[in-house]
Amino acid sequence: MRSLLTDPAGAADARRPAADPGTLEGLAAVYAYPDAADRGAGTPWLRANMVASLDGAARWDGHSEGLSGTADKRVFGVLRALSDVVLVGAETVRSEGYRPARAREAFAAARAARGQAPAPAVAVVSRNLDLDFSAPLFTGPLVRTVVVTAEAAPAGARRAAAEVADVVVAGGEQVDMAAAVRALADRGWTRLLTEGGPRLLGQLAAAGLLDELCLSLAPLVVAGDAPRIMHGPQLAAAQRMELRSLLEEDGFLFARYARAGR
Repeated sequence: MRSLLTDPAGAADARRPAADPGTLEGLAAVYAYPDAADRGAGTPWLRANMVASLDGAARWDGHSEGLSGTADKRVFGVLRALSDVVLVGAETVRSEGYRPARAREAFAAARAARGQAPAPAVAVVSRNLDLDFSAPLFTGPLVRTVVVTAEAAPAGARRAAAEVADVVVAGGEQVDMAAAVRALADRGWTRLLTEGGPRLLGQLAAAGLLDELCLSLAPLVVAGDAPRIMHGPQLAAAQRMELRSLLEEDGFLFARYARAGR
């Protein structure tokens, strides 16, 4: 993997050390979260990681897996290894067959030094709690899975969820994404990563919560009616993002953007 910027860490992000993105350690340095001192103690940083085709599709044949490749999976693993918690929508959990995040030996020492668990927790956002609570995501995680829901969720489903997961209630009729992010940060999980899907990412952006977007651009054209990486109401004002790093491998582009001024 090679950088397409003069500074592998991005000229607009000079606080990051120069790193060789061809190694796991270098890739982790390129994608390191901002220091707590820079963003404020206890202040969350929400990063999104998404993949898209050249023509903007977020899925191929119903799954994001069809757009992925070896380098994309490497970035995926590094971003998970850096995070405290992975925030994901219920539709994505169902369609992608989500499993618990696993511990990775290559990152064990660094995670321990940062005071992190061996693997990030997975937090599933679900208004109706239409989830398979017998799935491995709930029965076999290293860190207990969290379910983020609303007060209006069915009472029976909430009880079932509480048997296998920590339930966070954020919002009344619908999930309040700002309250959800605050609740996760209150647990000490300030390095947040969302892997979508498009609806959840659209909600997070609409709430002004998206600090960073890591976009893998696959060298594929798929057409069809797949959604874009964000799906939802148009933002009242377009959010300006600044390019912080740009990597390439096997025709895939890996762009890291942060909110302007952050």
